[in-house]
Amino acid sequence: MLKVGMVGMGGISRSHRNSWKQIPEAKVICVCDIRPEKADDAASDMNAKAYYDFDEMLAGEQFDILDICLPTYLHADFAVKALNRGINVLTEKPISLKKEDVKRVYEAAQRNHVRFMVAHVLRWWREYVFLKDAVDSGRYGKLLSGHMARLGNTPKWSWDNWMRDPERSGLVPFDLHIHDLDWIIYEFGKPAKIVSHRSGNSDQDYINVIYEYDGFFIACEAAWFDCDFKFTSNFRFQFEKAVIEYKDGVLKTYKKSGGVETLEAEANANENGINLPASNGYFNEIRYFTDCVLAGKDCEMLKPGELETVLDIIDVLNEGSKTIR
Repeated sequence: MLKVGMVGMGGISRSHRNSWKQIPEAKVICVCDIRPEKADDAASDMNAKAYYDFDEMLAGEQFDILDICLPTYLHADFAVKALNRGINVLTEKPISLKKEDVKRVYEAAQRNHVRFMVAHVLRWWREYVFLKDAVDSGRYGKLLSGHMARLGNTPKWSWDNWMRDPERSGLVPFDLHIHDLDWIIYEFGKPAKIVSHRSGNSDQDYINVIYEYDGFFIACEAAWFDCDFKFTSNFRFQFEKAVIEYKDGVLKTYKKSGGVETLEAEANANENGINLPASNGYFNEIRYFTDCVLAGKDCEMLKPGELETVLDIIDVLNEGSKTIR
């Protein structure tokens, strides 16, 4: 039985907690948050011990895996501290706001012979897995274009308002767009050309980006709107023989030959506790990470070079509207 500790008991932690409950080889034994009410609530949910100080939890417990659901700017430092104690680490995205932290974290994992993974969940999200297979198999012919969007309202609820602080969250590029960008790099590699536009600030932030590849392009948008705008994430990819669209939690394939196929609803899909469709994406990624730990093998689904490429591109996006080759 793998023993699991968790740190950061905010909104995203509920998706992780629901997933750990379904992993028979693992048990969450301790949770930590500097907000006692959050730690206590999570401890009750998981039948675990609550801590309000991370160093005290490290000193007081022996566990095999640390699951980090902290604010973005804390991910790398907490990961290294645990890795240096021989603890396997899963952290929420992104790995860091800084590219140099990729090498620092992975070197700590290698030095201590433990596993490390960033939870870029779209790699395990069923509809994106379906899309990847459609591209890789070529069953609908050549890819011609793509569109991906991730839009929501400005987060005004975060602890210490950290999400609206550019130095701690990185705003929309790190909070929202990084999901789609990570999937793009995972599937297609580095683009040949990037055309980006950005407007707004910590109250209202919007980016529009076109990633150009040989023979196709992918247009993306991501935003925090300063109003009561319901979160939405979707994609639409155009192939020679079909259009695949994911919208309102439903994936449909519109075939050139006629007819529309709808992907059946996912059996026993988990409710995520946040503004997302029910999905087993979080379970799938945590199941994968657990299997890697049990097998003593690296998490090859996600490579450090891909993380570095994503952070390089976000640096470009943060410079404002521009074109690069």
